[in-house]
Amino acid sequence: MKALRVSEVNSYIKKILTSDMLLSNIEVEGELSNFKRHYSGHLYFSLKDEKARIKCVMFRSYADKVDMELVDGQKVIAKGYISVYEQGGDYQLYVMEIKEKGLGDLYIAFEELKRKLEREGLFDPQYKKEIPPMPKKIGIVTSATGAAIRDIISVIRRRFPACNILIYPSLVQGPNAARDIIEGLKLLDSREDIDLIITGRGGGSIEELSAFNDEDLARTIFSLNKPVISAVGHETDFTIADFVADLRAPTPSAAAEMAVPNMESLIQLLDSRFNHLLLNYENKVQMEMRGLNLLKRGLKYNNPVYKLRNNRQQVDLLYKELKSKMERKLDLYKKYSGDLENKLKLLNPTLALEKGNAIILNEAGGLIKSVKDLAQGDSIEILMQDGRIRALVKDVLKGEEEDGY
Repeated sequence: MKALRVSEVNSYIKKILTSDMLLSNIEVEGELSNFKRHYSGHLYFSLKDEKARIKCVMFRSYADKVDMELVDGQKVIAKGYISVYEQGGDYQLYVMEIKEKGLGDLYIAFEELKRKLEREGLFDPQYKKEIPPMPKKIGIVTSATGAAIRDIISVIRRRFPACNILIYPSLVQGPNAARDIIEGLKLLDSREDIDLIITGRGGGSIEELSAFNDEDLARTIFSLNKPVISAVGHETDFTIADFVADLRAPTPSAAAEMAVPNMESLIQLLDSRFNHLLLNYENKVQMEMRGLNLLKRGLKYNNPVYKLRNNRQQVDLLYKELKSKMERKLDLYKKYSGDLENKLKLLNPTLALEKGNAIILNEAGGLIKSVKDLAQGDSIEILMQDGRIRALVKDVLKGEEEDGY
């Protein structure tokens, strides 16, 4: 028997499938998963139930007739035919019509858990911890073999090579994934050298991301002391981990960009800040120098010695004026003193003695001005220019008596 080529086998299987009456016109009920709308307008997704899944494609000519929004987790009934994509050897359902059946169980559970945790405040912004601007060491909980870890490491090494990375390899899919991620988060959170934690994986369907919709994982993230970035590669939809984390990144690469600064930008910023600081310093020095020069000129202008030196002529004039005023004052005082001296001389009783007059004093030394002050027998003293005479009054003759004599 002649061996068949791969393309011949796929072509043969395709003929069998398309010739089957059931498979050529079939309706399949299931839950939408991993839904993607291609730029060409074609729709690619899977239909699944609790036991299996089937790949589906809906070409643009049929997709344009769909009048409802298709989302992951939505229960639908798809009508079409089963055939083989010969180039890849995959059989799939080629959908021509699709109608809504209802939301899937996983999506319903997701919405219920989301509402529950939101009511409890686990999504509240006030509990979000601040992401450190320049972490020294980042802990990462994800698959050690997936594209997510490679993207994160690549971005961090490119943007901020000074940052160290500690990887906790964990499952990110399957029944034990959530518990494995929780253990990694708790371990990294207990280390003092970890500044920030990133956890996530690449994109996938809602069932493939179910570990990040786990309630225990959500409560663990909320209870951690270290800030957490959720990096599930699911740009259009959110997981529960996205809501409860301190920061949500649409992809692992974006998480790495959010976690560390760009070293080149930092260097440019530092250069700019340094130049700005240097310019301010130079301006400050120049301003202070101008101020010092003004103070120097002010001190020089107000220097007493400098003023005395510059005003020496004025001092001389003031001295001469003072001397002249003092001399005039002295002359005035001399004249005044001379006048007083003359007046005193005129009032001096001894002046009359020089003219031959005498002064008569009683026993007490009092001046006798009238004969009325004397009586016969009084002792008197007569002052003359060249001496004194003590005498007794023999008789007192008053004016009339004297005239009669």
